[in-house]
Amino acid sequence: MTGSPRQHRADGTAQAPATKPVKPARWCAFAGEQDLVLARVKRGTVEYRMHGPDHSDGRSDGPGDGRGTVLVFHGGHMRAQLALGEDVFTEAGFRVLVPSRPGYGRTPLTADFTVAGFADAMARLCRDMGIGQVAAVVGISAGGRTALTMAARHPDLVQRVILQSAVGFLPWPDRLTRLGGRLIFHPRIEAVTWALVRTMIRLAPGPGLRLLTRELSLLPAGQVLARLHPADRALLSDLYASMRSGHGFVADMLPVADCTVDVGQPALLIASRNDRSVPFAHAQSLVAALPRAKLVESHADSHMIWFDPDYRAIAATIRAFLLADHTTTCANVNALI
Repeated sequence: MTGSPRQHRADGTAQAPATKPVKPARWCAFAGEQDLVLARVKRGTVEYRMHGPDHSDGRSDGPGDGRGTVLVFHGGHMRAQLALGEDVFTEAGFRVLVPSRPGYGRTPLTADFTVAGFADAMARLCRDMGIGQVAAVVGISAGGRTALTMAARHPDLVQRVILQSAVGFLPWPDRLTRLGGRLIFHPRIEAVTWALVRTMIRLAPGPGLRLLTRELSLLPAGQVLARLHPADRALLSDLYASMRSGHGFVADMLPVADCTVDVGQPALLIASRNDRSVPFAHAQSLVAALPRAKLVESHADSHMIWFDPDYRAIAATIRAFLLADHTTTCANVNALI
């Protein structure tokens, strides 16, 4: 593919490369269904959303386009319509490019869209959009390995790496979760699974959230929910009610080649010891393997670090990391914490 990517609305009609900005509430919010862009890249289709300062033409990172672009790979059961923790980037003056990873939304899971193949496709899409450098690639949860793979394969494009509650290259998930996940999130079953989740949240929101929270935290679910602000519980309910797994989550559970030896960019890792979904050992193993990495421990009660009061301080660290000059040593990163 050469030149500008061919783009369409998700319903098939012509569409400019940009969508209307989203202003989520607090640090984490449900963005709702957005007008998405479908881009033909190489031999596949990528669904994505872009929002933030001055992105009306969707192409250049020149004057008037803020500080640049941050590329966000969301985790399991998430697609480009949903927003999670993006405010920290847009409020710092960055545009946010959010694709649906393979198997989610309208990005198909194909033989070409392995983790490495999709990283290459996103690099091509960025360049076709006129994005010469990505200020940071962000990997959230199961999107962490995609972010690291892209940083390893395209060091000229990716300037920094930010990992939040991210899966690394240790075995994941555990055997019992993997067996259960392959059953209830099988592409032929997942629509029924999420329909049941939506019904449970609508008819019995308290017990429903407690049941879902057990998979996210090592702490008692009731304790975790009791500490949440009512508005955050509502946001979490909306997020769960909007999730789908498609073909993506079963693929997320497959092993991915460890590429940490090829990741030389500064990296900021954020994780909680209370996370049941992605054990803290993943962050520890990554920070030990990445040469320019810093681990910031969140005090969050669960996998959902964006809902904890300390995320305000963590967000300030993320902004400082994005705006710092990392051309010398990793000491620059340590000075931010």
